[in-house]
Amino acid sequence: MAISIDERVQLRETVRDLLQARSGEQDLRRVITTDEVYDRDLWAEMGELGILGIVIAEEHGGTGLGPVELEEAAEEMGAALLSSPFLGSSVLTAALVDAAGTDADRARLLPGLADGSTIGAAALTGPAGTWTADGVDVEAAPDGALTGAARYVLYGQSADLLLVAARTADGIGVFEVAPDAAGLVRTRLDTLDPTVQLSDLSFAGTPSRRLGSAGWEAIRRALDLATVALAGEQAGGARRVFDLTVEYLKVRYQFGRPIGSYQALKHIAVDRLLDVESAISAARHAAEALERGEDVGSAVALAGFTAADGYDRVAMTAIQLHGGIAFTWESFPHFFLRRARLDRQLLGSSRDFRERYLVAKGA
Repeated sequence: MAISIDERVQLRETVRDLLQARSGEQDLRRVITTDEVYDRDLWAEMGELGILGIVIAEEHGGTGLGPVELEEAAEEMGAALLSSPFLGSSVLTAALVDAAGTDADRARLLPGLADGSTIGAAALTGPAGTWTADGVDVEAAPDGALTGAARYVLYGQSADLLLVAARTADGIGVFEVAPDAAGLVRTRLDTLDPTVQLSDLSFAGTPSRRLGSAGWEAIRRALDLATVALAGEQAGGARRVFDLTVEYLKVRYQFGRPIGSYQALKHIAVDRLLDVESAISAARHAAEALERGEDVGSAVALAGFTAADGYDRVAMTAIQLHGGIAFTWESFPHFFLRRARLDRQLLGSSRDFRERYLVAKGA
């Protein structure tokens, strides 16, 4: 559904205002002490406001918007370091249901994802973490019984809808698994970033139901949309931690003057500003390419490594410019570095995205 520029601005402001009020630093520190690593009340409010259904069709309870609006909302979530299942449930799982499921599957599963009453998780890569067809480790028997392991599953512990990529005799398919299915073991992973919940899933003759008949191409489309959202999150996080660092350079005095007045630090700040702007441009370009359906492979790959690498450099420089205090738990900037490092590997490494970009460009 096409919306006007004014409506897009309103959507972005709605997300920003909500997260500024409900997802500040203290809220984040509180949430990471919980088992689920997200605020259920905030999640419900996001559902009521239509934020969770951005990419879900109106007929299934969503707002029926597209990649451009998704990317802009994701920038605000990244700036707030939102700790929630949004990327895994509202984007990746929802897109996978839409791409791989039947009309009946969409009618059954998407409304719960749109209003937040269902938390979805997609298990799409094995221990290698390549996020490619070759990296799928789970195998499906003719009767749907799954064996194998999936890794790096976003909010896999909290999910009540699990979609699993598995090998079959005729290729890779998408299978729905009940959260209490026999033979399923969910293990919480320890990660550098405590604001994100990741899980391992293992299957031992676990019963499942195939979702439609689509294969890896449907998974690839869902991953492309998730990569755009992730790039938006990275761009927003880079912008926020850059702004925090610039403010610090203005108020931190040394030898009687603000350290931001020193030429060497100005040059460093300018370099990082270029990283921020490049990340934002790449993420928005990928969203527009996905919206148009043109040059998707190269645009998504470009966003995949540009936003990830830029965010990492900006966050690392923020630590350096804040000095030793930034390494302490009480400081806020290190949370951005933790998120940048996790995001950089989440849906594929920068090297993987660079290789995909070269292939898409025929290099």
